[in-house]
Amino acid sequence: MIIASKEIFKLEVFYVFLDAGCRMQDAGLRDAGCRMQDAGCRMQDAGCRMQDAGCRIAGYQMTDMDERKDFKSALNVMEGVEQPGQVDADAVKKLKAKRQQALSAEDFVRGIISENRTVLSIAITMIESSLHAHQQKAQEIINACLPFSGKSIRIGITGVPGVGKSTFIEALGMSLTSAGHHIAVLAIDPSSTRSKGSILGDKTRMEELSVNEKAYIRPSPSAGSLGGVARKTRETIILCEAAGFDVILVETVGVGQSETTVRSMVDFFLLLMLSGAGDELQGIKRGIMEMADAIIINKADGDNINKAKAATIEYKNALHLYPPAESGWNPVVDICSAQSRTGIEKVWDYVKSYSEKTRQNGYFVHQRKEQFRQVLTDTIDQALKHDFYNRGDIARALKHYEKEVLEGNLSPYTAAAEMLKINGETVKLY
Repeated sequence: MIIASKEIFKLEVFYVFLDAGCRMQDAGLRDAGCRMQDAGCRMQDAGCRMQDAGCRIAGYQMTDMDERKDFKSALNVMEGVEQPGQVDADAVKKLKAKRQQALSAEDFVRGIISENRTVLSIAITMIESSLHAHQQKAQEIINACLPFSGKSIRIGITGVPGVGKSTFIEALGMSLTSAGHHIAVLAIDPSSTRSKGSILGDKTRMEELSVNEKAYIRPSPSAGSLGGVARKTRETIILCEAAGFDVILVETVGVGQSETTVRSMVDFFLLLMLSGAGDELQGIKRGIMEMADAIIINKADGDNINKAKAATIEYKNALHLYPPAESGWNPVVDICSAQSRTGIEKVWDYVKSYSEKTRQNGYFVHQRKEQFRQVLTDTIDQALKHDFYNRGDIARALKHYEKEVLEGNLSPYTAAAEMLKINGETVKLY
C-alpha cells in the first residue's frame, strides 16, 4: 500500500510538471504572437508615418512658387547688390557744364599770366589741337601772351637714346629750383608711325621734379614732326614764359645726327653723350655736334670715370675741326653723373657764361630775331601744305597721278609738276 501511494504521488507530480510545461508553452506562444502582432502594428504605423511624410513632401513640392519665395531659410541665396554703371552720370553732367562754360581767349591769358597751371595746360592742349576753332582761339592767346614772353633762358637738351636725358633734366631741375628758379620742362616723346600714339612717359621718370612746386613738366607727342621736337613747341615756349617760368628746358626725342630743329628755338644747345659712343670722326659729320654749345659726357661714375675723361679729349679734338661759331662762344666739353648728381652745377655755370657773353656781343638778341624769321617761314610752309592737300580737286587729281606713277606711265617729278599746275602754280622741280 505504501508503494502504491508513492507511485500515485510521483504520477501526480509528473502531471503537475506536465501541466506547468503546457502552461509555459502556451504562455510563450501567446507572448511571441503578441510580440509579432505588436511589431506588425509598429511597422504598419511606421509605414503610415512614411506615407504621411511623403504626402506632405509631395504637397510641399506642389505648392505655388510664390509661397516658396515667402519661405525664409538660411540656405537661400541672397540676391546680389546691383552694380553701378560704368559711366558716372554726375561726372558727365559736370563735364558738360564745364564745356558749356568754355573760357574765352581773355580768360586764358589772365589765367596764364596769373600762373594758373591748369589754364596753362588747357591752353597748350588747344594749341596742339588740329581743330579749326581751337586754332583760331590759340592764335589769339599766343598774340596776347607775346608781350609777356622772352624773359627766360631756353635750353635744348638732346642726345642718343639711353644717354640719360630725363635723369639729367631732373638733376638739373632740382638744382635750379633749389636756387630759386622756376623751370618748365617740355618733354617730346616719339609717336608711333603705325598707331600714331605716344607713351608720354618722361614725366613718370622725373619723380622728384614732377612734384616740385617750382617745376612744370609738359610731355608732348612728336606727331610725325621731324627734328626731335613737337609741331607746336615754339608756341608752348611762349605760353610758359608768359606764365612766369624763367628757365625753359626742351627735351628732344633723341634720334641722333639729324636732330637739329631744336637749335632754331632755344638759346643754349646742350648735347649729352656717352663714353665709347664714337670717336672724333663723329665730329666730321656736319650734323648735330657742330651746333652744340656744350657737350657733356653723362654717366661718368664708378668704373666709367676714366673712359668719360678719355672721351672728353676725343670730342675736344673733334670740335677743332669746326670754324669758330658766330656767337663767339667756344663749345665746352665736360663730364657729369646725373645719377649721383655730380658736375650738374658746372653745366649751369656754362649756361650762365654763354648767356652773359652773347648778351654782351648782341648775338643773344640776334639769334632770337632769327628764330622769329624761321617761325615765319615754317608757318607759311605748313599753311601752304595744309591748304594744298585739303582741296577737293587736288585730292581727286592726286589719286589719278598716283595711279599713273605706280603703273610706270609717269615720273613722280612730272606728276608733281602737273599737280602744282592744278593749284595755279608753275614750278620747276628739276
